[in-house]
Amino acid sequence: MAKQVHSPREDAEFDFILGMSGVPVLAYFTGTWPKAIEPCRAMDLVMSAIAIDRRGRLTVVRTDITRCPSTTERYGITGAPSYVLLKEREAVAHGTGPVTIAGVREFLDGHL
Repeated sequence: MAKQVHSPREDAEFDFILGMSGVPVLAYFTGTWPKAIEPCRAMDLVMSAIAIDRRGRLTVVRTDITRCPSTTERYGITGAPSYVLLKEREAVAHGTGPVTIAGVREFLDGHL
């Protein structure tokens, strides 16, 4: 079975995943500082469910702000958790803060 959520270790790996994806990419950005840990863990569960729900139609990428600083800057991410929907490497929509599975589905349905 293919990996449900990709977790690049560096900016180059993030770019590789983008280049290999033939479908839109939902990148969500996480942090490891104390105030971000719990909301980001909650997002991990939500995004894992979305990856399963939208398998084959969407690539989900968990992006650590510390490990991928250039990617974080490129998409204007200023806090965690945040997420961005990418089509052909271009950001088409952004969101911030923890969100429910239903909220992510609504976000995606409005932009796909």
